[in-house]
Amino acid sequence: MKKEKRNNLRFDSKTAYIPPDEATKAVTPPIVMASSFQYDRDIFQRILDGERKDVNIYGRCGNPSEYQFEDQMMVIEGADACLATASGMAAISITLLGLLKSGDHIVCDWTTYSSTHEMLDHRLTDYNIETTFVDTADTAAIEAAIRPNTKVIYFETIANPSMKVAPIAPIVKIAHDRGIVVVCDNTFASPYVMRPLDFGVDIVVESATKFIGGHSDVIGGAICMKSELLPDDFLEQIRWNTMVKLGAPLAPFNAWMLGRGIQTLSVRLERACRSAATLAAYFENHPSVKQVWYPGLESHPQHHIAKEQMPKFGGMLTFEVEDGDEALTVLDNLELSCFSASLGGVRTTTQIPALMAFLDIPIEQRLEMGIRDGMIRVSTGLEDVKDLIADFDAALALL
Repeated sequence: MKKEKRNNLRFDSKTAYIPPDEATKAVTPPIVMASSFQYDRDIFQRILDGERKDVNIYGRCGNPSEYQFEDQMMVIEGADACLATASGMAAISITLLGLLKSGDHIVCDWTTYSSTHEMLDHRLTDYNIETTFVDTADTAAIEAAIRPNTKVIYFETIANPSMKVAPIAPIVKIAHDRGIVVVCDNTFASPYVMRPLDFGVDIVVESATKFIGGHSDVIGGAICMKSELLPDDFLEQIRWNTMVKLGAPLAPFNAWMLGRGIQTLSVRLERACRSAATLAAYFENHPSVKQVWYPGLESHPQHHIAKEQMPKFGGMLTFEVEDGDEALTVLDNLELSCFSASLGGVRTTTQIPALMAFLDIPIEQRLEMGIRDGMIRVSTGLEDVKDLIADFDAALALL
């Protein structure tokens, strides 16, 4: 199938279809495990001439299995280019280090993933790169935070763990009017729920470990780009200038596993989204639950924004009980759902964000992010939702 026709397929067909391997015609692409590749005179001359894209040089510089995954990600994200990385945090770090230099400034949403927040607030400051944290659902706050040296506006499609939804089109306009690059972490949504590049975002980062892989058995990341502000070869530049130098490529076997995960993304997320909506409605009416955050609920603060941006509302939700002790009681007594870190797998996974993912963030900052000890984050899996409700009902009855 020609690339143009493949790009025009509907989303479910894009995820299911992988072009057959050119050499073997295998419908499942082979895994190329080689760390080194033999040169001939022609390949050697191409390398000397500076031709590096699609030339197999060394495993840290690229691998055919990695390129296959990058191609799949470009199709489902609607991107012009993709760079695969060793993890989601590698995707975020490589993107920001590739865009920024000493003296630059970032505007970032308050409620970002804790490792992202810590990198911006503690590590990049060592390199004289400053960040101003704001509520990106408030476009006036974004405009007020912009400085002459602001180079990036960064936010999450669905924020972790508050499920906040930022208004993408207005943010893009504010940024692009000033020549500022917009970077969006789409991990909580996945391309099934949201395609930020379609709204003008310049770069999307994904922790492919989560919904892309989908089975809690592989780690990887992806950087996808479609931008008029950046050079067409920007991702190739940061492949060689940043990722290769930092040693953060995606391993061949992981690339193959993530590509396989893409093929079932639609069917997995269809179930997860449906179950999340059902669970959110159940929690909203439970007497032991103080509050529920799910973009599909009309009570959600950014529900109207979510409706404009998303055909589905995602498989992630958060609900709150009285305090951390009650939250631990609930999760420690679940039998079907998994009490664990991470998200996006076939099993429903729960955690207490304030006491797990965000534990290293000072409590004052956590509260400013809206993260309280009694909040429980849920990533819905593939179980029957009636069994999930029974599982939560039994645990909540102990409060």
